[in-house]
Amino acid sequence: MTEDTFVPLPVRPAATVMLVRDGQDRGHGLDVFLMRRHSKMEFAPGTMVFPGGGVDDRDRNADIAWAGPPPAWWAERFGTDTELAAALVCAAARETFEESGVLFAGPADDPDGIVGDASVYADARRDLDKRTLSFADFLRRERLVLRSDLLRPWANWVTPEAERTRRYDTYFFVGALPQGQRADGDNTESDRAEWTTPQAAIADFENGRCFLLPPTWTQLDSLNGHTVADVLAVERQIVTVQPNLEIDGDNWIFEFFDSDRYHRARKAGGQGWHL
Repeated sequence: MTEDTFVPLPVRPAATVMLVRDGQDRGHGLDVFLMRRHSKMEFAPGTMVFPGGGVDDRDRNADIAWAGPPPAWWAERFGTDTELAAALVCAAARETFEESGVLFAGPADDPDGIVGDASVYADARRDLDKRTLSFADFLRRERLVLRSDLLRPWANWVTPEAERTRRYDTYFFVGALPQGQRADGDNTESDRAEWTTPQAAIADFENGRCFLLPPTWTQLDSLNGHTVADVLAVERQIVTVQPNLEIDGDNWIFEFFDSDRYHRARKAGGQGWHL
């Protein structure tokens, strides 16, 4: 295919959530929840990722019970229309529940309440994953409301145009683990899940013990050295990042605003990136 006939794949909006908690046994800093995608996954196999996924029909135009900043607030922060903003927040909460078991919701009759044990909704979690239940119907049935105030906008990355598998316009959120809940990583897309510090995850990448794509590495770097209170208090300026992909021998090299640091870390771990 020549350059003149190359047509990039369309992008699908997606939401991913950096789930954080106060550092365990360290007295400072924070932990972040990461999962490793199955090696047989079509997109980004074997990489460490945050919970998340694409926006789908269940998330769009959903009559969803909602508490916290409204879709218009999210639209302004992310630079989208309100319809997409609502779908992104819905997808962020749904995917986090499906993939980690953490539920950003509270009782409909208590505006300050937060679900303390999300494991009681295990059957609904499986139905959500099988797409036989919508998130809006789940909340309505259990008399819950989505707590958008438990999430914060963080970043926006678009898959490079050269990617030939699939492309996403991904909006990153950050959210603290609600008290009493636990993240289990019990899902069909990953084979490993763990809490770790941003610094430890970055060090594992630099030592070849895991692989991080640029968006994940960059967000971990932005969390490093901060507390949960720090990240929940910050008001991020969301600027869309779309890396370029350039060929270097047999490897495709990502080029973005901090790519020199990223590639030094990648090469230190002896890792390439093959499409």
